[in-house]
Order: sequence, then structure tokens, then C-alpha cells
Amino acid sequence: MTDFIDVDVRPILRAGGEPFSIIMAALERLEPGEGLRLLAPFKPVPLFDVMASKGFAHRDAELEGGDWEILFKPRDGSLEAGEPAPVALSDDDWPEPAVRLDNRDLDPPEPMVRILASVERLAPGQTLSALLSREPVFLFRELSKRGHQWRGGFTPQRDAYQLTVKVLA
Repeated sequence: MTDFIDVDVRPILRAGGEPFSIIMAALERLEPGEGLRLLAPFKPVPLFDVMASKGFAHRDAELEGGDWEILFKPRDGSLEAGEPAPVALSDDDWPEPAVRLDNRDLDPPEPMVRILASVERLAPGQTLSALLSREPVFLFRELSKRGHQWRGGFTPQRDAYQLTVKVLA
């Protein structure tokens, strides 16, 4: 049975705030095997891809009054009906990047546009590395649609997000 840490973003959103960093901070505090219970005033569909890329499956339910409860639990190898299987790539499957980009000084959507254009010029199996000023949440869905794999995370200094994209198709 999975233990869940509760994150209620409804007050943050009502106050006009952006809860993404709060959700990611809670995710970093999870112990192995723990999950995240998110309470939100809407179904946060873009977050599903982000969490899947981090190894979490989800189950959502609309609550009385129109709010949503989303349970994110670590994938343990057993997939629930309808869940896509994660693509497992070892470090050996990730060659040195053929292209390196520094997009930290660019305003959205330019980092995403630049990364997608550069990835399209790579051959299958090649990788691209990019530094960004924030986690590229909306880029993940586009990369999946185009048949690419990615991995990423904040640098140890937390001053940049390091993204590596592998062309699979």
C-alpha cells in the first residue's frame, strides 16, 4: 500500500499563485515508495506527462464541488489498465550530446522552439543537451508526440534545468 503526502494547491491558485514549484518541491521530499495526493480546483492534465516522465502513474477523481483529487504513485512495474509503459533507457543508451544549447537567457516559447528545431536535425540515437532557466513542462508532451525520450533535472546549484533529449524515431 502506498503512503501519500498531501499537497493542496487550491489556496495557492485562488490567490493567483503558481503551484508548480510547490508540487515539485513536495515530490523531492518523497521517501521511496511514497506517493503524492494533489488537491486542485481543476484536472491538471499537463502535470500528468511531467509526473509520468518522473516515474509516477496517476489516478484522478472529481470531488464534490468540482475540485479534483489526483493520486500520483511511483510505478512499481505493475501497470494499471490504460497506463503507458515507461521507456527504460540505461546510461549506456545515452551517447554524448551531438548538440549543446544554452537557452537560459531566452524568453518562452523560444527555448522550446529552438530545442524542437535542433532535435529535428538529429539522426536516430543522437542526443541534444540544453540548459534552461526552468523545467520545460510543455516541451515534454511535444517530445513524446514526436517519438523522442528525455531526462532532466535541476543542476546541483539549482541555477539551471539540464535537459537531455534522445531521438528514438
